[in-house]
Amino acid sequence: MDEGLVRAKIPPHLVDLLSVQSETYSKADAFTQAFLKSSIPPRSRHDIKEMLGHKAVILGYTRTNKEKKRNKKAKGLSARQKREMKVFHIKPEQQRYEFFLPLHELWKKYIIDLCNGLKPSSNPQLVQQKLLKADFHGAIVTVVRSKCPSYVGTTGIIVQEFKHIFKIITKEDKLKVIPKRNSVFSVELNGFISHIYGSRFEHRASERSAKKFKLKGTIDL
Repeated sequence: MDEGLVRAKIPPHLVDLLSVQSETYSKADAFTQAFLKSSIPPRSRHDIKEMLGHKAVILGYTRTNKEKKRNKKAKGLSARQKREMKVFHIKPEQQRYEFFLPLHELWKKYIIDLCNGLKPSSNPQLVQQKLLKADFHGAIVTVVRSKCPSYVGTTGIIVQEFKHIFKIITKEDKLKVIPKRNSVFSVELNGFISHIYGSRFEHRASERSAKKFKLKGTIDL
């Protein structure tokens, strides 16, 4: 921009429109020097005239110290807090087998979709691999083997699954807590019967989907 244009007086038709008056050269120069001193960093104030003659000046350089905001993930409840709040507690009046039958129907549809439709021609090993990574909330299971004889023969709908246990509601409206370790469970769906070795199944449902299981193997009971 032409320096003469910058230093030129404000045209008369803009004086009334902008409500400003042109200052004399001395006043304008004094204002410019004061403005630059307040806007230029202290280290660069030693020779303002030389700076103006050679390079552009960055005004408003002063920066405020801003605290860095860290993206903190919301912490979930601890296991102790969940126990104190009884997050997973099922009230006695809600321990009814018939209440969980709709959940079982949803689970059957979920498994059929997961296995791309259960047909007589389906590969049993592929179905078994899918079941090992599936969510079992709503599945009807039967304890077929266990180190504790009283668990054998227990059949019901899985209403809650934890890392080490299944909570099963039986047809007699009894809530049973069955440990996975040293137990074998059978699951039947559309003619397919799958056996699940609990000792190899001690994972949360959310963790199991990413785990690799071996289809072959034995368990000592």
